[in-house]
Amino acid sequence: MHEYRNRSDDLTARELFTKNHKRLMEDAKNSMKETANSCTLIGALIVTIMFAAAFTLPGGNNDNTGLPLLQNNRLFKVFIVSDTISLFSSTTAVITFLGILTSRYAEQDFLKYLHTMMRTGVFTLFFSIATMMIAFSCALAIMLDKEAWIVIPSILLASVPLISFVWWLFPLLVDIFKSAHGPGIFGQRKR
Repeated sequence: MHEYRNRSDDLTARELFTKNHKRLMEDAKNSMKETANSCTLIGALIVTIMFAAAFTLPGGNNDNTGLPLLQNNRLFKVFIVSDTISLFSSTTAVITFLGILTSRYAEQDFLKYLHTMMRTGVFTLFFSIATMMIAFSCALAIMLDKEAWIVIPSILLASVPLISFVWWLFPLLVDIFKSAHGPGIFGQRKR
């Protein structure tokens, strides 16, 4: 039946779908490019910040050895690990979004490839923001060691970017999952 041609217009079902949905493909392409552009910019900023943070360590370095002065501090270790994870996940997000921007946007790409790339990019960008906020909170706690009244509200405020990112991009993720995998867990089953 895939190769069956309609009598009226001599088109297969795939050809008819492609002909009737050219505008939809163009809209999807533009939407993907705009989202990927925005997320690439955010990811590149995070890469830059996290790279710089890795070399401007809280507490400073020993002038003789160059080693961090606080290398035995637990918060410092959490800072370094979260900074590293944020750097690598934001780099992954940037590369993923660049893959979306350079895609050929063929009809077949929309079925699986672009959905997977967008989902991967958004998840890695979210993870990068989360670990960046952890690194920020650790650095703040290290610098303001005895000042809990400043550190605790600051750490709570560090969650605002995460919440806003989820708030704004969660509908996009739901749409990506719905279009790629059907309603599944996001829709109710109907008889």
